[in-house]
Order: sequence, then C-alpha cells, then structure tokens
Amino acid sequence: MTNVESLDPAETNSAVAVEDPPKKERLGLALVLILTAQLMVVLDATIANIALPYIGADLGISQANLTWIVTGYALAFGGLLLLGGRLGDLYGRRLLFMTGLSVFAVASLLGGLATNEGLLLASRGLQGLGAALAAPAALALITTTFPAGPQRNRAMAAYATMSGIGAAIGLILGGWLTGLDSAFGLEVDGWRLTFLINVPIGLVAAALAPRVLSESERHTGWLDVPGAITGTLGLLGIVFGLSRASEEAYGWDHTQTILSLAAGVVLLAAFLVIETRVEHPLLPTRIFANRTRATSFVAMMIAPAAMFAMFYFLSLFIQQIMGFGPLEAGFAFLPFSVGIVIGAGLSSNLVGRVDARFLAGTGTLLAAFALFMFSRISVDDSAGDVLQALGSGDAIGADVSYWASIFPWIVLMAVGMGLTFVPMTLTAVHHVQAADSGIGSGVLNTMQQVGGALGLATLSTVALHYSNATGDELAAPLGQAGLPPEALEYGGFLGSFTDGATSAFLVGSFMMLAASAVIWIFLDVKHTELATDGPEGVHVG
Repeated sequence: MTNVESLDPAETNSAVAVEDPPKKERLGLALVLILTAQLMVVLDATIANIALPYIGADLGISQANLTWIVTGYALAFGGLLLLGGRLGDLYGRRLLFMTGLSVFAVASLLGGLATNEGLLLASRGLQGLGAALAAPAALALITTTFPAGPQRNRAMAAYATMSGIGAAIGLILGGWLTGLDSAFGLEVDGWRLTFLINVPIGLVAAALAPRVLSESERHTGWLDVPGAITGTLGLLGIVFGLSRASEEAYGWDHTQTILSLAAGVVLLAAFLVIETRVEHPLLPTRIFANRTRATSFVAMMIAPAAMFAMFYFLSLFIQQIMGFGPLEAGFAFLPFSVGIVIGAGLSSNLVGRVDARFLAGTGTLLAAFALFMFSRISVDDSAGDVLQALGSGDAIGADVSYWASIFPWIVLMAVGMGLTFVPMTLTAVHHVQAADSGIGSGVLNTMQQVGGALGLATLSTVALHYSNATGDELAAPLGQAGLPPEALEYGGFLGSFTDGATSAFLVGSFMMLAASAVIWIFLDVKHTELATDGPEGVHVG
C-alpha cells in the first residue's frame, strides 16, 4: 500500500490545515469554474453521438465499433469515480480538480487529432479518467466552498441544472460543430471540433483554479490499493456487461455479458469485504449509515436511469421515425434545457422552506407522468404504411406533431428533474464528514453513471423484445413486396421501432415511480437541517 504523507513533517493531526475558503467576491467566479468543468464532463457523453457516422467514414471504423466511442468514455468514467473521489480526499480536491481538467483537455486534443480507431478510442478512455478525477472534486468543492443555506442551495441548483442539461446541450453543440467545415480559418473536419473545443476550456479552467478555489485539507492515511483495484475493476465489469446487454448483437444471454456481470459482482463483493477490514477504506461504510444519504443514493440511481434512457429512445424516434435531421433533433431537446432551469430554480428557492421529500417526490411524479405520455405516442406503422414510406422517402411518423406529442412532455420531464436533482444532490452530500466529502461525491456520481447504464440496458432489452415481436408480424407482408434485403431490414425497423420505444417509455415511467416511492417513504430530512453544517445526525428545528 502507498502511504500518503503529510505536507508538514511536524504535523501530527490527521489533516493539514490550508487557507480559508474564498472570499465572497470570489464565490461567483468559483461557481462558474466548477460549473464549466461539470458541463464539459456531462455533455461529452453525448456531444459525439451525432458525429458518429462522420467519424466512422473518416477513420474507417465499423458500425459495431462506433458504439465504443460512447461506451469507452462511460466505462472509464463510471469505473474510476470512486477512486477519483478518494484521491481528492487524500491529496486535495483542488489538485485533483486541476489534474482531471488537464487530463481531460489533453485527451480531447488527442481525440481531435486522432488518425486511427485505436488512438480515438484510447483518447475517449483517457477523457473518462479525467472526468472521474474532476467530477467528484467539483461537487465536493461546492460543499466546502459555499456555506450551508441559501448560497449553497443556489450553487447546488446550478450544479444540478448543469448535470441535467448537459446531455441536451451536447446533442445541440455536437450537431452544430459536426456541420462546420472550418473554424478559425482552418479547414478541419467538423467531428474533430467536438473534441477540440474542450482543449482551451479545460486548460483555462485548470489554470484559473488556484486563483479562485481554496485547497481542501489533505488527510494523511493509506490509499486502499486492494480496494481501489477490486472496486474499479468491479464497476468496470458491471458497466461493460450492462453496455453489452443493451446491444442487439449481444444481449443479456451472451457469454461476454454474463461473464462480465458475474466478474463485476464477484469483484464488488470482494471490495465490500475489503472495505470492512482495512483501516483506511476507499469507500468508508459510514457513508451509507445515514438513512437520508442512503435514500438519496438509491433515488439518484433510479431517476437518472429513466431520464437518460428517455434521451436515447426519443432522439432516435425524432430522427428515424419523425424524419428530423441531426441538428433539428438536437434543437428538439432545447426545451428540456429551459425546463430544467425552471425546475431547478424553483427547487432552489423552495428547498429552504419545504422539506426535500415533497420537492423531489413531486418532481419524480411529474417525470413519471411525462414518460407515460411518451408511451402513448402512436404512428401509422402497418405494412402498407411502411411500404408507402419506403416508396416516397417520407418518415412514417411525419404525421406526429412535435408540439402536441413531444414538446409538452419534454418540458414536464425537465421541470420534474429540476425539482428532483437539487434536493437529492443536497441530501446526498449533506453532513458528510469533511474527510469523506470527495468520496461522498464520487458515490453520488457513480450511482448516476451505473444507474444510467442499468436503465439503458434494461429498457433497451424491453424495446428489443417488443420491436422483434412487431418485426416478426411485418416480415411476411414486407417480404411479399419483393424488397431487397437492405430495404426489408430498414422497413422492419421503421414498423417496429415505435412499439419498442413506447414500451420502454412505459417501463421507464414505472422506474420513475419506484424512485418516487423510495423518496416519499424513506426520505425524512427536514428543510431546517439542510441550512446547517452541524454534526451528522443533528436535526435542527
């Protein structure tokens, strides 16, 4: 094991004292810096999605391997979050924040300049590492920089807003950048800009960090190497297995899926055993001892799972069934960004006067209803309609009104998530001991990432089941039309995708109801307690 030495040899306490928190005039700039980093981390999960066909054509990447441009980032990010959070607790969160941003910027440069598949995929994994170092530190820096009460509530609301709108902004920005043929007078492939845009932003943010952010205490202790290895590999196994399960070419019963999930479970079981026996665990079990915090972690795993799956299925539906272009599809999600700002702002103003249970419970109910309404979308997808669409080149869902069938429920979903994310983020990290705030933030981010992977894998399986059933019904009448194999396959997809997507939305609404039930039943923290920084377990008012 590696011993983390104190900066001052004469220091005998478990932590090294550092400078006071930033003065009031620096808080605004500190928040901008933290939010910039969070936005980079979140939107990079989707910014390259629209560019995938262009990347594949330019670098000669097969359709199957293109998914790893997205999955590789998620694997490294989700698998290394716990380690990133603990390193911040030990070595200083500002240092890890700066390191993560620098790694992220360098990786983005490598991705933007990549000339082959291997370099691009390696750069995505390196981006995930940088994100895993920066994200827990960013959230922990909010809790240590902003005093409890209205200031922290507003900062958390802004952080939660960035977390929620990042995916939508990624789709819009990715669509716009991909369509550019040049930038700053230089001829460059548009898809490369989706990576290169991170470079100046990340490096400038890392350079400004020492000026506006104070370093946290650096705690002496041992880095739990066995725990780091088993925990990281266990999470990687789970996320890899879930990503395989969601792919049609593999599925839940594929050998790779089963072995990966089994190995992940075994390694995580070993990790839990190690954590109960070492003196300085990577994940202190006391993090979960608080009922409010444990409830928040569970809810923040289930709710984002349904939300991120909504992005996936709805973006495909809008493009492939309704006929929207890539940039149009990106802008179709712009109301989500507006709605979550409204919801988060409302939640931020109310969280000091209304208990978190009522805000988050109401938010998840609104989101569940929005998902249910998405499940009610219908198109004319009979064999005759599919054949007509194939002959005319029109989308079979062209008669679906965006403003009547999509827009209101995107806004409702966003407002519900805004109401949910702010109180859940506050309760998930509130009253965590100072020495554990980084790992507490890491657990929260890990729950969101693993929850998103689990939700997408589960709902993709549901969608695939119902799509296949409808596709089988269409096979005979489409086959009689004498279509070539490519048109036959595409026609079957057009006719069956809606059934699969709407079934996934329906299951997603039940997942969101489950998150709501957890919140209403188990979350009992009072709004007066969220305004304090007192010892864990002390209730005020």
